[in-house]
Amino acid sequence: MAAKKAKTKYIFVTGGVVSGLGKGITAASLGKILKARGFSVNMQKCDPYLNTDAGTLNPAEHGEVFVTRDGAETDLDLGHYERFIDKELERSSSTISGQIYSQVIANERKGVYLGKTVQIIPHVTSEIHRRIIEAGKKFDIHIVEIGGTVGDYEAMAFIEAIRQMKRLVGEENVLYAHLVFLPYLQASKEIKTKPAQNSVRDLREAGISPNVLFVRSDHPLNAEGLDKMSLYCDVAKEAIVGLETAETVYEVPLRMEETGIADYICNHLQLPKRKAKLAEWSHLIDKIKSVDKTVNIGVIAKYMNHEDTYMSIFESLRAAGWHHNIKVMIRWINAENVDYIEKELAEVQGILVPGGFGSRGVEGKIAAARYARKNNVPYLGICLGMQVAVIEFAREVLKTKAVNSAEIDPDVAHPVVHIMPDQVGVEMGGTMRLGDYPTKLSKKSRAYLAYGTLNIVERHRHRYEFNNDYREILQSNGLVISGLSPDGKLVEIIELNNHPFYVASQFHPEFKSRPNRAHPLFRDFIGAATHYNRTKIATTPKTIYNKTAA
Repeated sequence: MAAKKAKTKYIFVTGGVVSGLGKGITAASLGKILKARGFSVNMQKCDPYLNTDAGTLNPAEHGEVFVTRDGAETDLDLGHYERFIDKELERSSSTISGQIYSQVIANERKGVYLGKTVQIIPHVTSEIHRRIIEAGKKFDIHIVEIGGTVGDYEAMAFIEAIRQMKRLVGEENVLYAHLVFLPYLQASKEIKTKPAQNSVRDLREAGISPNVLFVRSDHPLNAEGLDKMSLYCDVAKEAIVGLETAETVYEVPLRMEETGIADYICNHLQLPKRKAKLAEWSHLIDKIKSVDKTVNIGVIAKYMNHEDTYMSIFESLRAAGWHHNIKVMIRWINAENVDYIEKELAEVQGILVPGGFGSRGVEGKIAAARYARKNNVPYLGICLGMQVAVIEFAREVLKTKAVNSAEIDPDVAHPVVHIMPDQVGVEMGGTMRLGDYPTKLSKKSRAYLAYGTLNIVERHRHRYEFNNDYREILQSNGLVISGLSPDGKLVEIIELNNHPFYVASQFHPEFKSRPNRAHPLFRDFIGAATHYNRTKIATTPKTIYNKTAA
């Protein structure tokens, strides 16, 4: 007789008091310590916004758009999930209200509900259940983060849906974890628990009593505060986890593990007790804390408000630094300050131009590419960063400024970057080349030395491509096309010889970087920046720093 398949266990992570507490890091850390016990773990983000996906959200307001391997444009928290549990997630790991309501309305039009009045309960909540259960199939544990904070109007359907999950799949298969914040009053020198108590009360009024409390604070949670939280929130002391601000977010899983919360959760969910294997992760934290040398990297940005806008870029740079036992100091350089950009670039050892859309800041990014080329400063271009490198090089070769991307100037004389033919006239929103695409590398290239293989797969997010009408003239003048689509039609990577490191990709390598396994292009870029010397020009690929830590 075949053994009965174990049911998926569901962990729902909610947040309260204020936004921006780090629910994504908390959920990802929990996933890390459970996966370290040998459980198969999947993760999902449920966003209450009425958008269809994150693709058209303003990065300055909502942070970067993270792209999954199957082409979903998602919230940046999926990047945290992937980096912590080291798993490539898929479209099913991102659910947003716009998708839910669109599906419910489509079902109504098709007669799925047999003429019944369509309501939040049961129709919207049932669609949420379906997506959660479908995403969690085949996994031991499925962790679901609910975006926003308890009490948000747009999140009410999700809160109600996860309340019902306990009835649908069984109480022993569901755990509710709530993240709260404890403010510190300097005047009285005490942590206040009342906002957290109120948040838990709001959650209980919605029908959910949290099994676990994660408590964020900039100060340690003392015994008195712990007793108060346990009493007023009706949560066992051993299920209340203090998460004081850490030196690095990657330390959070270790701190969480020290509290014993993973064993508590396994006991609640009737999972076998296992020892976590976190030695490699612990070694990473030791390395992060021990680095004392630094390298300055200039990121040519147009969104200057907060780090979330370029989250995966920054984490990839840091991971590459840790590979070389060096701390990467990221210097934001405003792409719109064209007149002052060279002065700022003189103070960095490497230049990175990230992806982006629209004309704002493009001339500053072109200026940065030119400065890197002429002054032999290591350069890494990503997506738009490759396109501006091509534009800058073409302006030099063609001896004219009438060179641009058709996105920036549709009437330019020399559109060295143009829209893909199958995208002409298509509306914005999920219509780009998205997700994984294969690339074939040239063996005589820096890209090949970095990857160590001829065939790679990387994630894309763009509409515009290198214009092949200019391929021959640019190559004959020194541009190296080192990566192409398998059919040879699409340019994926360009680079320059006679330069310490000048590589740019049409794809987004940052989405596949891991804190303990730096992406090859970032790794070699930081290696070159670390060894950077303006008086010494590399003339052969032998000078590439690509295999071992410095």
